[in-house]
Amino acid sequence: MDLETLLSPEHYNIANEIDRHFSDEKTALIWESETGEKKSITYSELIKKANKLANGLNTLGLEKGDRVVVMTTRLIESYCIYLACLKSGIVISPSSELLRAKDLVYRLNHSEAKAVITYHSYVAEFENIEEETPYLQYKIAFGQEVSGWLSMEQLTETEPDSFTTVDTSKDDYAFLAYTSGTTGMPKGVVHSHGWGYAHLRVAAEKWLNISAGDTVWATAAPGWQKWVWSPLLSILGSGATGFVYHGKFQPETYLQLLQDHQINVLCCTPTEYRMMAKFDGISSYHLSHLHTAVSAGESLNREVIDVFSTTFDIQIRDGYGQTESTLLIANLNENPEKIGSMGQPLLKEFMEIVDEHGKPVPVNEVGTIAVRKDFPALFELYYKDPSRTNHSYVGQYFLTGDRASRDEEHYYWFQGRNDDVIISSGYTIGPFEVEDALMKHTSVKECAVVASPDPIRGNVVKAFVVLKDGVARSEELSINLQQFVKNITAPYKYPRIIEFIDTLPKTDSGKIRRVALRNG
Repeated sequence: MDLETLLSPEHYNIANEIDRHFSDEKTALIWESETGEKKSITYSELIKKANKLANGLNTLGLEKGDRVVVMTTRLIESYCIYLACLKSGIVISPSSELLRAKDLVYRLNHSEAKAVITYHSYVAEFENIEEETPYLQYKIAFGQEVSGWLSMEQLTETEPDSFTTVDTSKDDYAFLAYTSGTTGMPKGVVHSHGWGYAHLRVAAEKWLNISAGDTVWATAAPGWQKWVWSPLLSILGSGATGFVYHGKFQPETYLQLLQDHQINVLCCTPTEYRMMAKFDGISSYHLSHLHTAVSAGESLNREVIDVFSTTFDIQIRDGYGQTESTLLIANLNENPEKIGSMGQPLLKEFMEIVDEHGKPVPVNEVGTIAVRKDFPALFELYYKDPSRTNHSYVGQYFLTGDRASRDEEHYYWFQGRNDDVIISSGYTIGPFEVEDALMKHTSVKECAVVASPDPIRGNVVKAFVVLKDGVARSEELSINLQQFVKNITAPYKYPRIIEFIDTLPKTDSGKIRRVALRNG
């Protein structure tokens, strides 16, 4: 795949990728709730519903370039909302259902959002906002009527089901996504319509391996960029059938759904895969229809990969990307010698590992993963923050902030975030190596490793460990875990401190908040 393949036409709208399936009477989405309620919708029905909403938003006064905060959940209506906004040229600011009033008011004011669209269950959080929201003109709820809010159902009931997509250029803004940063105010990451064009041709075709005849389950929730990546663009843009489960994660439930719906492509978080791999009854399920399983968000442990390989003869393939980009690095083959690596860059000419001066480092030397600034699926800018935008680049590269090394065959090996790397007695220790070792222990359900200040060594390795149900905490177990790690990896990397906790703090996108553990 070359640069020209990723460059969109000058006049382009992401919604066109889904609109081209309008004549397909095939199922676009299959939806199921944890209570057993089921729904489905065809591509034709989905696009008509989106058209009605696009007309309603235009009638209301929203137009191309306006920003709208969308806070919803795993519902068919979520796809209609996103598609309607894209067709209208409205810039979507996705917001997780886990956000609270203080988070929402920042997004509303920083983005200068003219409207908010939310599921009725989340209206209360917006009502809890005490600060002024001077740009906000319209508040729209769906699912049931809410006093003082416009009803999306009423907004669309008299509107026609045809709509001419607004003429947008490849450089027009499509998304304003706020990162789930661990410190400071979140960054507003701007993506254009041209970004969507490049993303589809990288992620859907090369990584997810989706064909139009597949049933695909990407478990991400609306509100963070991974939902835009996979459930929305990659699945519907490929003309496949998306499966949507609206319920809490339970390993046995997920495995049953994979079996019952004969899922062909699965995209899960590492945490979800870990929980399924640890489930004692995993071997009783039959997933013979599954031809592709991918993971993104954090590096996946070798132990988990081995469980799925042994049980289902399917290799989970790691993928790496950021809110600021798309899928950048992935395992696209099944080379057993490279299991545990991040994989290879999908487009090698755009990727490098560099030092603090932006210079490529030698093979097997750790540096920062960097993306060439002319990569078509790179973000436009950090909204209203030219200084932060400029400082994210060194020379011709955007610096991801993630550290890795590269071997002779161009496989990347993850070491951790720049701010997660542990320096102890002169040794550089990547937290993932220690976490990977701990996860192999039969008593460990989840874990996270951080630096802990030490007067002698500067820092020592500290592990926060969540034990499997029924396993008792004890000093004896701590010692056992320490020795276990020493037997797997270099002894200097073992956790000198182990703290047992009930749950790990995580961002709304499911990533472990190591900063909270360091500061706790």
